[in-house]
Amino acid sequence: MTARLALPTEEAEDWTVSIASSLPAEHLRSSRSSLKWTRYPDDVLPLFVAEMDYPISERVRAAIIERVAASDLGYIDSAGPLAGAFADFASQRWDWAVDPSTIRVATDVSVGIVETLRFGVAPGTPVVVTSPVYPPFFELVEEARLPLVDVPMVELLEGWHLDLEHIEEAFAAGARAMLLCNPHNPLGLPHDRQTLLDLATLAARYDVLVIADEVHAPLTHHGAVFTPFAAVAAEVGAKAVTVTSASKGWNLAGAKCAVMVPSDARALALLDSFPEEVACRTSILGLHANVAAYADVDWLDSSITRIMQNDVLLAGLLRRRLPLVHYRRPTATYLGWLDFRDLGFGMDPAERVLQEARVALNSGPSFGAAGRGHARINLACDPRVLEEAVVRMAAAFG
Repeated sequence: MTARLALPTEEAEDWTVSIASSLPAEHLRSSRSSLKWTRYPDDVLPLFVAEMDYPISERVRAAIIERVAASDLGYIDSAGPLAGAFADFASQRWDWAVDPSTIRVATDVSVGIVETLRFGVAPGTPVVVTSPVYPPFFELVEEARLPLVDVPMVELLEGWHLDLEHIEEAFAAGARAMLLCNPHNPLGLPHDRQTLLDLATLAARYDVLVIADEVHAPLTHHGAVFTPFAAVAAEVGAKAVTVTSASKGWNLAGAKCAVMVPSDARALALLDSFPEEVACRTSILGLHANVAAYADVDWLDSSITRIMQNDVLLAGLLRRRLPLVHYRRPTATYLGWLDFRDLGFGMDPAERVLQEARVALNSGPSFGAAGRGHARINLACDPRVLEEAVVRMAAAFG
């Protein structure tokens, strides 16, 4: 499993890391064309979409330039070198033995999920999701024309948990698929092994297909442990497909390439039933960018360190400047889940934060009913941007 490294503490708010500093926000706004920098006016701090502000890995940059220089911009029909690159990373990072010959590709994680739903779930069969959860989950189930059952996460004093009791009730009532977010977005929670084993056991008992979105898995924080669901599913005979990519860990969302990993022969047969266009629509530049990314663990580890530093910073800033905004600190991802309910901002505090503080956060209700009164914030930015965001919110609401 992941190496256990020392965690920064609340007191270590001057903790520093020696990696390249992120570009100033002004330069990012003028040099980048992604929606993060174009959706809102210039006076808004963009801390919403899951995109890093950090410069990309030099190894990734070189791989893309090399392919362009070679005029290698055609179609692909398989994972090719990406299969071995991902399998090596999974083995070294998570002690997960993946057979490279079983790995398939898709345009991105969302495409992998919706195609698995289309070809793996019978018409009219309910699909379980666990809010608050990645908003496209709701759209993907709708795109596959399947009914959705929301079994919200349970928040206890010690943290958030899957509600296995009610998940089993949904399975018993006829749900035959589940979208699992692991690590869970927006909560920054890698589900523990026992929870995943219990879920896999239920899935095997009720013949439920579990589709695990593990795109944030490389961003598990130092000292925390990530457990791949497909590895656990294989132990108990559950049918599962993992869909993941280097897109979040190395900031390659626009490169358009994801891998799909089956838990067993049944899941592999499902993946092989997809039309060949699922692979052919994947970007060849994305494929080679992913290959380079999975080999650049130094860049990844440095970025995680920086994200953890910003997590410490945000926790301290909120404690001092906005104590009524509650923040349960993540142990994966670069996303923070903020609870504004004690400020009485209603269902969608992100709207008020945007209008009055000029900070763009993700709307909590878009993550499902359990997201009401909350908002999501992006930590993968210059620490000065986080500080300015809290200063603005404190001036408006403190």
